[in-house]
Amino acid sequence: MRRGGPVSDYRTQARPCPYAEAMGRPFSERVAHDDWRHSAERWTHAELARQGITVTGRVEQPRIRPWSTQLTVPTDAGRIWFKANCASMSFEPALQVELARLAPEDVDEPFAVDLERGWMLTLDRGATLGDASEPDAHDWRRVLRGAAALQRVAADHGPTLIAAGLPDCRPATVVGRFDRFVDVLSSLPAEHPAHVPDDLRAQLVDARPRLVDAVDLLTESSLPTTWQHGDLHPWNVFADTGRFFDFGDGQWAHAAELLSVPEAWISRQPAVSWPDVLEAYGEAWDVSPDDLAAQLRAASLTQPVNRTLVWWGCLQEATAAEWTQWGDGVLHHLTRVLEP
Repeated sequence: MRRGGPVSDYRTQARPCPYAEAMGRPFSERVAHDDWRHSAERWTHAELARQGITVTGRVEQPRIRPWSTQLTVPTDAGRIWFKANCASMSFEPALQVELARLAPEDVDEPFAVDLERGWMLTLDRGATLGDASEPDAHDWRRVLRGAAALQRVAADHGPTLIAAGLPDCRPATVVGRFDRFVDVLSSLPAEHPAHVPDDLRAQLVDARPRLVDAVDLLTESSLPTTWQHGDLHPWNVFADTGRFFDFGDGQWAHAAELLSVPEAWISRQPAVSWPDVLEAYGEAWDVSPDDLAAQLRAASLTQPVNRTLVWWGCLQEATAAEWTQWGDGVLHHLTRVLEP
C-alpha cells in the first residue's frame, strides 16, 4: 500500500494490519523520540504540500498518552491536527474516512491518512462544545439527535466499517468477551493493576446470568447493532457545527451503548434532566421511552465489558508507570457489571 495521499485513495483498500508499528517499545516512548517526530513531520509536510498547503510555523506536540498523540501544525490554511494512535486504535483514520463518506454533514473527511501507521491529518474546526460553555439540555439533545442520525446511517454498513477496523462488539460477542476477561485478569500477578482477586472473581461469575439476560434482550431489541462512538462527551463534538470526532474508542455494538458516556456526564450536571435529553435520542429512533429505558438498562451491562476491551487494548503498549496511572480503568469498567 502506498503511504500518504488523498483520503479518497483508501476508500476501497483492504483493512490495514492493526499492529503495523513494532511492538518492542511502549507507544509513548516511540512517539516522544526525535526520529519518530522527524518522520511524522516529514510526512505531514509532504501531504500538505500535495494539496497546496504550506506549514508556516513550528510544529508542536501538546500531548502524549499511552493510546495516542497529537501534533499541531500551523499552516496558511489554518491549524491542522496530526494524530497517531496506538496499535489497538490504529483503525481510526480508516473509520473516519468511511464515516465521512457515509455522513459528510456529521464527520469531517481527513486531509490525509496513512493507514499502515494509523496516522491522519484533520482541519481544526474551532472550539468544542465543552470549550465553548457548560452544555445545557438543548446542547445535549442536539448531540444525541445527531449521534442517532449517524448511527441510523451506519447501521446498514456493518461489513464496511468492520473491514475498516471497527471492533466487532455486537451483543452476541459480549458474554464470551466477559468470560475471557475474567480468566485473563484473574491470572495476572497480584501486584498487577488489573488483577482480579478470588473474591472479586466470584462476584463477577455470579453476575454472569444478568449479563446473559441483557444480551438476550439486546439481540431481540428494536434498536440495532451499529457504530457507537465509545466516548461521546462535550470535548468530542465541535460547538459550531455539531460534527463528531475522536473515533478511536468506537465499536460495532448495540446502539444504546452510545448513551452510557453521555448519561454519566449529565448525571454530574444537576441543571440538565437526563430523561429530557434521552427523549431526543428515542425520538430520533422512533422508540418509545419505556422500550428505550429497558434497552439502556441492558446496555449498561454490555457496555462495561466492551469498554474494558478499549482500555485493555490501549494499555498493551503502555509503560509500567502508565499501567500504574491508568491501569485501574480496566477493573473500573469490568466491575461496573456489578452495579444495580
